[in-house]
Amino acid sequence: MVELSTLNQVDIFEGLATRQLQRLAEISHEVEYHQGDMIFRENMPGDSMYIVLNGEVEIQVDPRILGEDLSPDTKPATITMIRRGQSFGEVALVDEGVRSASAVCASERVHLLVIPREDFLKVCKRYPSIGYRIMFNIAADLASRIRTTDFMLRGRLLLGHRE
Repeated sequence: MVELSTLNQVDIFEGLATRQLQRLAEISHEVEYHQGDMIFRENMPGDSMYIVLNGEVEIQVDPRILGEDLSPDTKPATITMIRRGQSFGEVALVDEGVRSASAVCASERVHLLVIPREDFLKVCKRYPSIGYRIMFNIAADLASRIRTTDFMLRGRLLLGHRE
């Protein structure tokens, strides 16, 4: 089982007590991927969130998914790198939609902790304070990402008008 000290360092678990972290550890399992392995693919259903225990994961978007007429050489673009103690795929805990990006193992090996949505929702139902705290933290993280994306889009739009 994963060490609670690792879970205690994960941003979306901020504010949880040791016993609450223990409940999450009980529903989690560990997986390992090797460099280049696809952890999940953009536009596919999501049913789990992940925490990096060791290694690195690239989060990528593929412009070809939009159906644009692009060069056959067009490759997915890396939008961020996820490292030890960071989480990804959290939106799968909130809804049953499709993944907005792909996750690919970027290091020789990556060791991940997986929290399945179904098990997470059972914990939330039984222990609402855990669900509340995690959903609050996910909402705060998503709000920050939206602000950052909005700022970047505004910058690109502004630069586009100047040209």
